[in-house]
Amino acid sequence: MDRNQLSKEILTLVGGEENVEQVIHCMTRLRFNLHDDKKAQKEQLQKTDGVMGVMESGGQFQVIIGNDVANVYKSLVSNMSKAPQSETSTSSESKKKQNPISKLFDFIAGMFTPILPAITGAGMIKGIIAILVALNWMSDKSQTYTILAAIGDGAFYFLPIILAVSAAKKLGSNMYIGAAIGASIVHPTITALLASNVKVSFIGLPVTAATYASTVIPIVLAVWLASYVEKFIDKYTHASLKLLVVPTLTLLVIVPVTLIAVGPLGAIIGDSLSGGISWLFENTGAFAGLLLGGTFSLIIMTGMHYALMPIMIGSIATLGYDYLIPIMAAANLAQAGAALGVFFKSKNSKIKTLAFSTSLTGIMGVTEPAMYGVNMRFKKPFIAALIGGAVGGGFMSLFGTKAYVIGGLAGLPGVAMFIGATFVYALLGMVISFAVATVVTYLIGFEDVKEEAPQATTDATEEPSTQEVDQSAVSSLPKGEKIPVYSPIMGEVKPLSEVNDPAFSQEIMGRGWAIEPSEGRVVSPVDGTVFSISKSGHAVGLVSDSGLEMLIHVGMDTVKLKGLHFTAHLKAGDRVKVGDLVLEFDLAEIRKAGYETITPVIVTNVAQFSELESADNQHKVVKEQELLYTVIV
Repeated sequence: MDRNQLSKEILTLVGGEENVEQVIHCMTRLRFNLHDDKKAQKEQLQKTDGVMGVMESGGQFQVIIGNDVANVYKSLVSNMSKAPQSETSTSSESKKKQNPISKLFDFIAGMFTPILPAITGAGMIKGIIAILVALNWMSDKSQTYTILAAIGDGAFYFLPIILAVSAAKKLGSNMYIGAAIGASIVHPTITALLASNVKVSFIGLPVTAATYASTVIPIVLAVWLASYVEKFIDKYTHASLKLLVVPTLTLLVIVPVTLIAVGPLGAIIGDSLSGGISWLFENTGAFAGLLLGGTFSLIIMTGMHYALMPIMIGSIATLGYDYLIPIMAAANLAQAGAALGVFFKSKNSKIKTLAFSTSLTGIMGVTEPAMYGVNMRFKKPFIAALIGGAVGGGFMSLFGTKAYVIGGLAGLPGVAMFIGATFVYALLGMVISFAVATVVTYLIGFEDVKEEAPQATTDATEEPSTQEVDQSAVSSLPKGEKIPVYSPIMGEVKPLSEVNDPAFSQEIMGRGWAIEPSEGRVVSPVDGTVFSISKSGHAVGLVSDSGLEMLIHVGMDTVKLKGLHFTAHLKAGDRVKVGDLVLEFDLAEIRKAGYETITPVIVTNVAQFSELESADNQHKVVKEQELLYTVIV
C-alpha cells in the first residue's frame, strides 16, 4: 500500500483538511470528527483501494483501514498543513449537534481508545503468569511471581488514575487534575479507611464505604463533574490567581463529593451492570450466548463495543471473571471462518488471496479486515459469520465460559484470558464458531467476482488505431528467417519474470525482454508503422514490415499519470525506421511519483513465430539501436 497516496485520497474524500476538526485512530480505524459529514464522499471512499469500509457512528466518521492504520494515520497528519484540532477542543459540539446516545458512545470510545495498549499489555502479562503457574514453571510464592503480578495488576489497580487522564483529555479539562482526583480515591489511606468497619464522615457528612481500585464508572463520573466545576471556577478567577485557585478548589470540591455521593453511585451502577450480565448468562443457558454471539459483529460495526468495556473491567474487578469476552472471541473467530469459507469457494485468485490473509488476521483477533474487506462485501459470508458467532456463543454460554483477565485481542493471541475452570470450553467455542462460519459460507455460497482478464495493454491501446495489420507479411517469410529487434531504450536488460505485473511476467501478453531505462527516450526497434500510441503517451504499438506486432510499455501503472511526464513525437499511422524517436519521458519525475519504470519490449503475435532468441545481454546495459533479441520465423 502507498500509504502517502492513500492518506491524500482519504483527506480529499472526507471533504479536505478544512473539514477535519479532529482525527484519531484505534486499532483498525481512522476516527474523524468532521465539521460537516455531508461533505464526505462516503461511496467513493468505500471504493478506494486500501479502505475496507466506512462507518458513521457515535458522531464520528470512521474509515476502516485494518492493521496498517497507525502508519496511514501518520501519513495523513503529515499531509495536513496544520495539526488537527486537539481532542481537548469542545467546539465540535457547538458546530454539530449530536444526540445524547451518540455523545455517550463518542465519549466512551475516545476515552478507552488511548488507554487500550496499557490495559492490553498488562492483561497479557497476567495471562502469561497464569500459564506459567498452571504449567508449574513458576511458583506463585516466588519473588519473580510477585514482581510480574505487580506489573500485570498495576494498570488495573490504578485504572482510575489512567482513566481520569484520558477522560479529562476527552472532556477538555486538565488531565493532571483528573489524575490527582483518581490518585486521591485510590490512596492507601483512603482505601484502608473505607475498608474498616468504622463509620466514616467528612465535615459531618457520611462517606459510604466503597472500593475504587480497578473501577471505571466512579472515576468517569467524578472527572465529568470536575470538568464543569473546573471551568466554572476558571471563569470567575482572575488570571493572576488561576494557577493556585482553580486546581485547589476543584480538588477540594470534587474529591469529597466523589467519596460522599458520586463514587458510591458509580460503584452501584457498575456492580448492577456486572451483576445483570452475570444473571443473564447464569440463568438463561445458551440463549444469552446465542443472542450476543449472533449480534456482536453488528455491535462492533457501530463501534458500540467500547460501551461494554466498563462492564467487562467491572465484572473482573468485582466478580473475578467476565462472560462477555469469550462471546466476543466467538464472534471474531466466526468472521475469520467466514473469510476462510470465501477462500475455499471463490474462483478469483485475488479474492482468494485477500480472503485467506484477512482470515489469518481475524484469527489473531483483528476482524475488521475480514468483516469489511470480504464478508460484508459479499453479504452472505457476513450472515454466515453471524450464524457461526451465535452457535459458538451459545455453546460457551451453555457451559458458563468465563474470561479471568482482560488482555490481548479476542482471538488466538488472547487465549490466556480464559485460563481457568472453563478454559476447554472457551477453546471449543472458538473452534465451533470458526468451523460453522466456514462451512455455512461454503454451503450457501455468494456472488463471486469473475477473474478479470489481464489489463496490462488496455491502456496501451486506449487510442484505437486506424491502421490495418498486414497479416500476410509473416506468412510470406521463409521458415527459419531471423528478424532482429533492436533496443528502443538505453538501459539494463531484464527478463520479463522481473516485471511486477503477471500479464507481462507470465508472458500472457506476449514474449520478449524488459529494459530498466537509464534515459527517458523510446526509439523504434524495427522498420514499420506505428499501430497505436496511448493517449497518456506511456505505451506504443508497432507493426514491423516483416509482420511483428510489438508493444513497448514504459513503466507499470503509468497510465495513472494521465500523460504527465510523457511526450509523444509520432501518431498512429506514421512510418518509422530503426532509431526514429517515438516518445520521450521524464524518468526522474516518474520515479519520484512512485512508479516503476521497467519497460517490457514484447512481441504480441508470438504464436506466429517459432522462437525468440536472446542476444546474450541479460542484466547488461544496452544502448539504443543495439540488438536486443531475434525473432525466428
